[in-house]
Amino acid sequence: MQYNSQREPLIIPEYGRHIQQMVRYLTAIGDRKKRSAEAHYVIEVMANLNTQLRDVPNFKHKLWDQLFIMANFNLDVDSPYPRLTQEDMLERPKRLAYPKKNSAYRFYGHNIQLMIDQAVTWKEGPKRDALVMTIANHMKKCFLVWNRDTVADGVIFEHLKQLSGGRIDLTDSDENLMHSHSLVRKKRKNYNNKRRKY
Repeated sequence: MQYNSQREPLIIPEYGRHIQQMVRYLTAIGDRKKRSAEAHYVIEVMANLNTQLRDVPNFKHKLWDQLFIMANFNLDVDSPYPRLTQEDMLERPKRLAYPKKNSAYRFYGHNIQLMIDQAVTWKEGPKRDALVMTIANHMKKCFLVWNRDTVADGVIFEHLKQLSGGRIDLTDSDENLMHSHSLVRKKRKNYNNKRRKY
């Protein structure tokens, strides 16, 4: 009896040993035209084994890449996609350019700044006033989540003025923001008063 540990290691275990044997057979075919035709049949078998991935974009391209991987990149066939090489596999992806915006008040988050920038573009009127008050209340909520103490509305108005570049000024306004208890509600603990039966 031959154990799997004594057999050739599987390159992509999801496809099993039979598919890998098919790929090995492909590399042994001398005629390139016949080898290419047989490769298309192997791709169809691989597709039937991965029916759950048919909705994935570039599904066929992924199958061809996996075929080249299982062939150790030594398969010369007519592929509808660029041939995957070992250098392509080892190439490191480019680093993502993360936004480098340092806010003076990080606890408000980046979305608050986007909302303020949007509110500035609106015309003066009741809709803009309602949006500004909604933003201010949300800023107060963010402040209370970061710092559990109470905060005066004037502090929020001053921060709003700074974040808007002075274009939204409520420092002299008579408006009142929502109460701290309404913005940040403490979770009630459910105590089971019933006696446990053992």
